[in-house]
Amino acid sequence: MNLRARWWRAAGLGVALALGLPCAVAQDPDEPQARALTGVLKRIKEARVVRIGYRTEAVPFSFTGRDGEPHGYSIDLCEAIIEHISEAVGGLRLRTEYRRVTPADRIDQVADGRVDLECGSTTNTAERAKRVAFSPVIFITGTRLLVKRGSPVRSARDLAGRTVVAVRGTTNEEAMRRLAPRTGFKLETADGYAQALERLADGAADALAADDILIAGYLAEKGLRREYAAVGDLLSFEPYGIVFARGDAPLAEVVHETFRALASSGEIRTIYNKWFLKTLPSGYRLGVPMGPRLERSFQVLGLPAE
Repeated sequence: MNLRARWWRAAGLGVALALGLPCAVAQDPDEPQARALTGVLKRIKEARVVRIGYRTEAVPFSFTGRDGEPHGYSIDLCEAIIEHISEAVGGLRLRTEYRRVTPADRIDQVADGRVDLECGSTTNTAERAKRVAFSPVIFITGTRLLVKRGSPVRSARDLAGRTVVAVRGTTNEEAMRRLAPRTGFKLETADGYAQALERLADGAADALAADDILIAGYLAEKGLRREYAAVGDLLSFEPYGIVFARGDAPLAEVVHETFRALASSGEIRTIYNKWFLKTLPSGYRLGVPMGPRLERSFQVLGLPAE
């Protein structure tokens, strides 16, 4: 608001006070409109705490670092969302409370309000969207098979009569259940990647089905790239997103505002490159450039072309 406008606004307020009239003053068009706080934003403002659901071994999206703290691509994106939440609730300083989630309970934890944002490697599916909401896509991958090096299994066509293990509660499990009747393999589930890999290592399973990028990240972080190999084509389409409460319009607005800001500034490319092109804490580089589908998605949000 310029000086002259401020003078007339003050003068109008003075006249109103002198005449005993209501003192409401029209919102200046140059000033931001106050956001109505409901749902999750209202709770965050009252508690001054944002509850983040994170995965412990979903490298490079969300994992526990050597310092015992959550790190990763999705964590960085959620930290940006928290900054925008802080602005939306009046510039309050907010504390971040991290809560562990698993593939089996992550959707439940968002749906019942235990976490405000789930920041991991969660695929946006029509079934899940009935219970929770998703941010714009943050990564695109698919189910692939992990086998011991030297295994006769080179693709899904080699699975007949064999055993495949997948982590319970993942879309990989769903994809392999659909494929099993046609291919003739037995599907088993495990509680996490460590348990699934143990079954593959001791011969209880012939292949492990997981998202291609998570296989790469897990092997890199654990130093197992020489012992195992990812084989075959992608067996599913997995677009990841940050998960939050369904039907919460003010929160959805903040999430989408954040992604538009990250894209238009180019910062989302910087965050991506940090985790997929630069050296991970393990000392290994994934070397996964941003794919054309993901780049187009970010360009729709405002990402400048390189």
